[in-house]
Amino acid sequence: MSQIYDRVALIGLGLIASSMFWAIKRAGLAGEVTGYARSDATRETARRIGLCDRVCNTVQDAVEGADLVVLCVPVGAMGAVAQEIAPVLKPGATVSDVGSVKRHVIEAVLPHIPESVHFVPAHPLAGTEHSGPESGFAELFDNRWCLLVPVDGSEPDAIARLRALWEGMGANVDEMDADHHDLVLAVTSHAPHLIAYTMVGVADDLRRVTDTEVIKYSAAGFRDFTRIAASDPTMWRDVFLTNKDATLEILGRFTEELFALQRAIRTGDGEQLFDYFTRTRAIRRGIIDAGQDTDAPNFGRGTTST
Repeated sequence: MSQIYDRVALIGLGLIASSMFWAIKRAGLAGEVTGYARSDATRETARRIGLCDRVCNTVQDAVEGADLVVLCVPVGAMGAVAQEIAPVLKPGATVSDVGSVKRHVIEAVLPHIPESVHFVPAHPLAGTEHSGPESGFAELFDNRWCLLVPVDGSEPDAIARLRALWEGMGANVDEMDADHHDLVLAVTSHAPHLIAYTMVGVADDLRRVTDTEVIKYSAAGFRDFTRIAASDPTMWRDVFLTNKDATLEILGRFTEELFALQRAIRTGDGEQLFDYFTRTRAIRRGIIDAGQDTDAPNFGRGTTST
């Protein structure tokens, strides 16, 4: 790949930003990558591991002269960061983000974007349960999807360059409008996370099952709930507060389905249970066929994996 931007600024140096840096470097997509994190400790860690070509002590220093600025902070903080950087944004630059909620981010950020600057929101559908600057790796986005969510008046050339960057980092790219994005993500990510948090919380509350039993015997489905429930608390708090309507809609549907399954179990309706599980199994097959997960035994974990 050839260089797409002279200078990229990453604001917030967690899993996504650090993975972006390594992926940009792997493919030579930017001349220089600057970085900024609010915490002194995070900036020191970034410098120690060589994350970013230049780690700045102020957000303004990081974005000054950048052709692309990517907001990699929790969605609840994006508006305030946009307000801070607005006065020093380079005319003709593009501002983007990686937030998993889009309508709220657009409403929070767009009012602060100067006339001469392009705003192209984005959301890479990739991540792990780990967070922080040391958790990133160049391959995170390989064969994963990144959704671009242009706003009214988004410059076609700015969208095309951002698409090229994400494709250069290994991602498949699609475009979607903000409200549809938020509903899709409520189904595929937000509600499943809330259900995982709830299930782990139930195990914690159910004193008849001891902590040691929960840990020792969690080789089944519970283990995968705990992996999801280990995700960053600040990020997920903000997701649910900012994608409230779509998440509540999906949780309402989930509750209806759960009641139907409870009724089937109570009444011994094996046929309904079998039909339901057959239908949902086909969705798993579709995810594997699309290359978005592996059908290797034990989800591809090694035999010594925990």
